[in-house]
Amino acid sequence: MGVVFLFIGIIIGIVICRTKTMSNIIKKFYPEVEPEVKLDVSSTLNNAQNQDNQKKVVAAITAAIKFHREG
Repeated sequence: MGVVFLFIGIIIGIVICRTKTMSNIIKKFYPEVEPEVKLDVSSTLNNAQNQDNQKKVVAAITAAIKFHREG
């Protein structure tokens, strides 16, 4: 029984070490790219227009559901 627990412990240790090693290799060759942040007035206006469009879409869907339920 002790041999089985030892074997399972060794297997788990190997898997954990290999996972960390693979993660480090991936991070080395493919570092995370930080996105560029640009603040424009046009992007703020686009966000406002998108929110307005989303409100219109929600209103249209709500009206369609109400119409469907009324028959």
